[in-house]
Amino acid sequence: MSSALDRLKNLTNKISSYELARKQNMSSLKTLYREIGIDKKVEDFEDIFRFKAINLSGASLLEESLGEIKEGKYLQILAISYDKNAKVKSKNSSLAYFGRVENVDKEFKDKVVEFIIRYRFEKSFITLEHYYDMLDGFKQIDNV
Repeated sequence: MSSALDRLKNLTNKISSYELARKQNMSSLKTLYREIGIDKKVEDFEDIFRFKAINLSGASLLEESLGEIKEGKYLQILAISYDKNAKVKSKNSSLAYFGRVENVDKEFKDKVVEFIIRYRFEKSFITLEHYYDMLDGFKQIDNV
């Protein structure tokens, strides 16, 4: 019985730490949204989550090379929209263009990379909630 209680305590602690991290992430994300100029293209902060995804060109988003520039490329934030009724379902649009990546201030480029990672962190929670809600439509077969 004690180990079940310990597992429950650990799970509760983990969930509360995720919620705290999520809240802190949203605060930082809102600040970056304004600092890097996304607010000029998307007026309402919450609207950035309507995009299917947001990608970056010109700098790496891979964990092992995070933020490394791609010489000769342009630093640009691209939003991907999806319209199931359109002839072309997926559409890319530029949210911000900063020029050749090697000419962009390193500190600013790092803010752009951080914005993308923080956006994806929050988007993962939104996706988790979406699929969790979808599971309600299925008959419960687990007895866990």
